[in-house]
Amino acid sequence: MKKTATLFCLFLMSFVYVEAQVKYEMFQSSKLGEERQIKIQLPRGYNTNEDKSYPIFVVLDGDYLFEAVAGNVDYYSYWEDMPEAIVVGVNQAETQYDDCLYSEQNSLPVETGASFFEFIGMELLPYIETNYRTVSFRVAVGHGNTANFINYYLLKSRPLFQGYIVVSPELAPQMLEYIPESLSKVESKIFYYLANSGADSKSLKQMSEALHSDVSAIENENLSYSFNSFENSTHYSAPAHAIPNALQNMFKVFQPITKKEYKDEILELEISPVVYLEEKYQAIQDLFGIEKKILINDFKAIAAAIKKNELFEYYEPLGKLARKEYPKTLLGNYYLGRFYEETGEPKKAMKTYQTAFTLDEIAGITKDKVLELADAIKEDFGY
Repeated sequence: MKKTATLFCLFLMSFVYVEAQVKYEMFQSSKLGEERQIKIQLPRGYNTNEDKSYPIFVVLDGDYLFEAVAGNVDYYSYWEDMPEAIVVGVNQAETQYDDCLYSEQNSLPVETGASFFEFIGMELLPYIETNYRTVSFRVAVGHGNTANFINYYLLKSRPLFQGYIVVSPELAPQMLEYIPESLSKVESKIFYYLANSGADSKSLKQMSEALHSDVSAIENENLSYSFNSFENSTHYSAPAHAIPNALQNMFKVFQPITKKEYKDEILELEISPVVYLEEKYQAIQDLFGIEKKILINDFKAIAAAIKKNELFEYYEPLGKLARKEYPKTLLGNYYLGRFYEETGEPKKAMKTYQTAFTLDEIAGITKDKVLELADAIKEDFGY
């Protein structure tokens, strides 16, 4: 028996390994005039969910940074705290200095640095978007020199990436001017995450803190900015701390409604809580290009707020929304029944509960429960 259990565990581990396998490819670049090795991690179930498309993460310093990003993306998307995503790493162990070369006159990419800049934007991204199912939301990740480099895509009139994870950047001098200036002018949503460590060199830490000071002062509703300083980490362990924090901040709106959000925001709303829910999911679609089904957890949070604040009229739009999202279940009829019951139409409430009997049970709402509600109304009013 013990041997069978061990073999079963090994089977499960091998299955997970297959699910998490990374593709290694040699990419022939005309811009660089040479081959480059790239790593690609596809989301779980990519081959079976043919209707789904995914954001792209481009990870520089892929030799060591790719696994940290890919693992966190897989973990957070598993728990629905962020969308599933395609993670692409570019190995640079032998080429990083040349790839990040910039002019001493203006701090912008020059020679091999300019070629690498074009390789990412004109070759690598088009290749990924042609060969894999993607949405338009892209995130760039860098550390040290490459954390400086990814900012060059922010300087374009239409930034190539919508998200930037900038960890302990070795900033070129004039980037301290270029970055805040660009972020203050962005006309579409940009997520910018900056981090440093307690063990960064003195000059590096001073530059990142100067950048933080300038960016945090920007007043632009299109900029979503967050910063962390990890005083107890080394320069090279900083990404392990920064990446999960960056993902949590960048995809906050994507995450299920939390107890804090419920208490601090939803209960204090001056608008309909159902409108709040609809706007939350519309924002997910607008920002990330993903049409996400409204979570049962989020329906329950809104229903709890309606009950607590005695705003019973909002059960009606919540019920209609639930019918749209989960048409084969009891959810919509249950909320509509609550609406009729709380607004003085018990007969309509009873019939709504009764008609729900043929639908599927969901989220603890059972057929027995809706029949009990209908029978209670029938007994109270003698229908």
